[in-house]
Amino acid sequence: KEIILVTSGAIGVGAGKLGLTERPVTTEGKQAAAAVGQCELMFIYDKFFGEYNRTVAQVLLTGDVIANEHNKINTQNTFSELLKMGVIPVVNENDTVAVDELAGNQIGDNDTLSSIVARLVDADLLVILTDIDGLYDGNPRKNAKAKRIPYVPHITDDIRQIAGGAGSARGTGGMRTKVEAACSANAGGITCCVMSGAVPEKLYDLFEGAQIGTIFGEN
Repeated sequence: KEIILVTSGAIGVGAGKLGLTERPVTTEGKQAAAAVGQCELMFIYDKFFGEYNRTVAQVLLTGDVIANEHNKINTQNTFSELLKMGVIPVVNENDTVAVDELAGNQIGDNDTLSSIVARLVDADLLVILTDIDGLYDGNPRKNAKAKRIPYVPHITDDIRQIAGGAGSARGTGGMRTKVEAACSANAGGITCCVMSGAVPEKLYDLFEGAQIGTIFGEN
């Protein structure tokens, strides 16, 4: 299978590398931490994938990858060539330059970024790994009776409310952006699975057809 990995954590890793006791709050501080952290992130990915004789490549994107057709095509060509070479692209938003002041250049979160990348490469499947094993009909951290929703063929306003829409008291914390990312992927004809990343081996089960997490889409 051809895999593209969308990562986060550059600012947090950079803050740790710099010995900061708290995450930076200023734009400049976040940019600096991201610049340091991205190097460390790629070192980690290169080290661990290298143990399996796999080569990784860093791909940093900003919002103009979808706003500018020329940049979009160049990015698609880069992904295509890397995959042909058997390289695993590791994608992150370019936090060093992607700030509010650069109008139109901010993607904002990695759930959104993952759906953008999935549509750029016309992926067969988008998998979003998180700290909860799918979408629930309530907040499982507060409600022991909350049940996982295994399949969502269409993302409706009710689903958005469950995920933490405006005025909802049932939000599952961080799930809203994942549902919106799934919606974007579905609009491009791509199935999306939101599942826990606590046991990575379950990805094998997913690829073999096991019912894991929450599947969004008709395919």
